[in-house]
Formats: sequence, C-alpha cells, structure tokens
Amino acid sequence: MSRLRRALLPGTLVLALAAAGGCDRPEELKLPAAGDLAGLYGDGPAVTLNGNVVDVEVYQPADQLRRGGATWAKVGPFIYLFSPQTKELFESWSGVGGVRVTTTDGRDRMVARAMLPRGALNSLTWPRALNLVGKARLEGTRRPSYILDLIEYGEETAEFEYSERYVKGGS
Repeated sequence: MSRLRRALLPGTLVLALAAAGGCDRPEELKLPAAGDLAGLYGDGPAVTLNGNVVDVEVYQPADQLRRGGATWAKVGPFIYLFSPQTKELFESWSGVGGVRVTTTDGRDRMVARAMLPRGALNSLTWPRALNLVGKARLEGTRRPSYILDLIEYGEETAEFEYSERYVKGGS
C-alpha cells in the first residue's frame, strides 16, 4: 500500500463513522403509563399494561349473558377491541404490540378473550371495524345480524377464545 493511501485511510474511516452517526435511527418505542390508560375505555373496564400488551378487563352482566346467550358472550371483547380507543392506543403509543380484551362474569370467570396485534388492521380496515362496532352497539338488539357480523369479523381478524361455560365448544 502506498504512503498516500496509508495517510488517507484513518481520515476516510473517521468520515465514514461520522456519516454513519448521522443516519436516521429507528424511533424509540413508547409505552403508555398507568395514568395514560386510566379511564381510556370509560369507568367500568380495568386497563393495565402487561409487557407491551394493553389488557382490558370488562365485566359482562349475568342478565346480558342469559338474554343473549353464546352470541353476546362472543361479541363482548370485540365491542371494545374494535373501538376508537384501541385505534388511538396504536396510533399514540408505538411500543404497544397488541390490545387484549377479556370479558368476565360476576364470579371473575373468563367469558371470552380476544387480542388484536399491532398491524392486524390498517388505514383501510379500521373504518370497517369501527363501522361494524357502531352498528352492533346502536342496532344490535333490534338487528342481531349486526352482532353476528361483528363476531365474524372479529374471529377473522383477532386471536380469540371463548369459555366452554358460555359457548359450546369454546374456541
């Protein structure tokens, strides 16, 4: 190697390292604090952070489960999972890897559980999910087909499981 090349080599390395330091670094993943989660889904649900998964626990009244049977047991988690609040969690907190909703009965037994991983819905599919939830909440008792549509969409989109106590065959 010539003297000129040996003399330029350290300077070239310094320039290369300086240029690499100026490259864009990935965004730091951010997670919500307990205060950010409190009341997010209203007064009833308990919302906590478990690793990078937001856990939402919702009590489902016994009369609702008696009246609606397996259909209402199944739809419970999807009502909260496909909500504007869940969409906001994903948009506001880059470190949230998923949202898991568990509905429980009066004895703290699981009725149903569903988890929506980050990226399962996008800018094209979120509007449909929100529309299905809106119809199910507003018109579901008069038109049960809206509830069934939401259940079908939820089962296609999210990870889910049902208690054998409320849904024959469970998952």
